[in-house]
Amino acid sequence: MLRARFTVLLAGLWLIAACGVCALAAQATHEVVVTAAETGYTETPVWVPIDAAAGMTSAHLTRWNAADGPPPPQQLVRAGDKTWLVFLLRDLKQGEARRYHLTLSDEAEPTAVGGVQVKQGAETVDVTIDDAPFTRYWFASGPKPYCWPVIGPTGQPMTRAFPMAQVAGESSDHVHHRSLWFAHGSVNGVDLWGEGAESGKTVHRAFEALVSGPVVGMLRSRNDWVARDGKKVCEDTREIRVYRVSSGRVFDFEITATATEGPVKFGDTKEGTFGIRLADSMAVIRGKGHIINSAGQTDRDAWGKRGEWCDYSGPVGDKVVGVTIFDHPESFRHPTYWHVRDYGLFAVNPFGIRDYTGLPEGEPGAYTIEKGQSLTFRYRIYMHAGPPDVPALSALYNQYAHPPQVTVR
Repeated sequence: MLRARFTVLLAGLWLIAACGVCALAAQATHEVVVTAAETGYTETPVWVPIDAAAGMTSAHLTRWNAADGPPPPQQLVRAGDKTWLVFLLRDLKQGEARRYHLTLSDEAEPTAVGGVQVKQGAETVDVTIDDAPFTRYWFASGPKPYCWPVIGPTGQPMTRAFPMAQVAGESSDHVHHRSLWFAHGSVNGVDLWGEGAESGKTVHRAFEALVSGPVVGMLRSRNDWVARDGKKVCEDTREIRVYRVSSGRVFDFEITATATEGPVKFGDTKEGTFGIRLADSMAVIRGKGHIINSAGQTDRDAWGKRGEWCDYSGPVGDKVVGVTIFDHPESFRHPTYWHVRDYGLFAVNPFGIRDYTGLPEGEPGAYTIEKGQSLTFRYRIYMHAGPPDVPALSALYNQYAHPPQVTVR
């Protein structure tokens, strides 16, 4: 019997074993202990990597004592040569621990019904939650991959339709604000954020994983960043993980840029980087939108400031909704800077320090990835109904940033 201690990076940030991936015996029952050492957990996705024996096709997690309640929502996820058990940890208070039985078997996993479904088409990947549309990932249309629409917890789109569609009365500024995307305005001098005559492109090359299931849907893609003349600048691997949770919408966006062709310099510019263009009705300038960050700065005062998280809320239809972005402690230059505007742009940009501070020259925010090296950005997005509840958002951030301890025996 193997004993290993794991550190869980929540919501799909892979759980790393201190002494390697746990090799679990076939047709054996193991003990899994989850401990809430630093904070409590309300509904947290936990990923446990397992090295299942040949022929093992399913995993079953149950409470140690059946009288303690039903098993948690769970799923076996396979991507490439890796396998994870994923489950939702609910209602575990700080200082408490919970025990589970884990059994591997060669029984076929039941066909997923409902949950999070990820389906590829010719140019898009559709993501649904319990058969309701959530988002569409466009990988072969336009100068960069993007998600549009993004449907919030009230069933209404929470991002602007322009430039993908023309909607009467909607704004048409910033044609490069494509709903939800990742790009930067200066990468070895190439503008990948804008869509002008001299701008570069992000070109989809392949999907490395497309996963559906009762707990999580996942897509992982590989992309090239290309200058206007067709020269490759670098490449990225990006992953979107969408969870079926009981409150709101939760998904993680993780992207790793790799300097495959030579050194890659991210320039000091406010034009970037992980961006969401919210519905016009949510904008602060419309009179009913509101911005607040983890430091308590609000609306226009939040622009260019640092924080662990930032929230943008406002009305969509007859209901107030909001989007919170959490910056993971292991993400680059945490706590990050927020390029969040009163007209509806909501972006994370850890590079634009000169613009944020008003320095007249220099590039204090620039960063170079040496050839063969990588840089990773990790964010969680929480879409909620109702105005922001600051204590609740701080608690959710702590659940994301401070993982539980998981031991498998």
